[in-house]
Amino acid sequence: MDIEIDNGSGFCFGVTTAIHKAEEELDKTGHLFCLGDIVHNSNEVERLKQKGLVTITHEQLQELHDVKVLLRAHGEPPETYETARRNNIEIIDATCPVVLQLQRRIRKSYNEHRDEVTSSSSVGTRRALSAEAGGSTTAWQCQVPPQIVIYGKRGHAEVNGLVGQTEGSAIVIESLAEIDKIDFNRDIYLYSQTTKSLQGFKAIVEEIKHRIGPDVKFFSFDTICRSVANRIPQIRTFATRHELVLFVCGKKSSNGRILFNECVDANPNSHLISNENDIDPRWLDGINSVGICGATSTPRWLMTQVKERVEKFMLTHKRLEVSVN
Repeated sequence: MDIEIDNGSGFCFGVTTAIHKAEEELDKTGHLFCLGDIVHNSNEVERLKQKGLVTITHEQLQELHDVKVLLRAHGEPPETYETARRNNIEIIDATCPVVLQLQRRIRKSYNEHRDEVTSSSSVGTRRALSAEAGGSTTAWQCQVPPQIVIYGKRGHAEVNGLVGQTEGSAIVIESLAEIDKIDFNRDIYLYSQTTKSLQGFKAIVEEIKHRIGPDVKFFSFDTICRSVANRIPQIRTFATRHELVLFVCGKKSSNGRILFNECVDANPNSHLISNENDIDPRWLDGINSVGICGATSTPRWLMTQVKERVEKFMLTHKRLEVSVN
């Protein structure tokens, strides 16, 4: 049997950097706090836990003082940094550079328009007071701020960090089905979570263009990480080369769901598994070629374990065949 691990699968740059920073500190001290799962893969989280990595929640962060805390690749809202400053917590910041740049763009856009509205409101207040005192009665209408819309998974760590750049005012839409949350009579600035589907983003852009009012300004920013987006055509090609595809992925991985759906579309004989224990030996009956791939949150060592389990099944194929039948 031909068993191949996809060379393009495995940790992206951001995840690799975060894990490297965690291991570097753990090798020195044997203990480190991490705000949330360092990666959306329970197997990798457990491996690092054995080395001394302690996963904490935002509520637990509020109670910590004088410690080191790793911020994972997904990024965090400004409130997290303020808590760290207040509690004398040393931050080991592993925010992915792509996510960090996106946060800055959203924050810049939000601050610019907030300042414009504040300035206009101040002028309007002065004009109103002047009119009351017998001055000019020139009509003034308060400027309406534009909407910052984020195409992403609600509650996802990265999206929480992005929304935090707008003091919680950004609108989050998970799919085209939620597009009615947008006011099409107000200016729109559309961004995307870095790991969302490029096809889904383009569909939302086209629908907004179709529905906006004649005087509405619409700006869309394709902020999808290309190291993720480029995996889609690559993984589709990989899936078509094999009779059976085993896609290894943690249950929390948003990126994993997108890539697995692409696998299924390219090869219906694809199965989503968390680790080697999820393999059903019956899937291997009559199969001569198996492809093993995964998400940007899937460690290489885990895909290797899946390959070894498949090899073990094939070595004992006759005994397994008897037991299944």
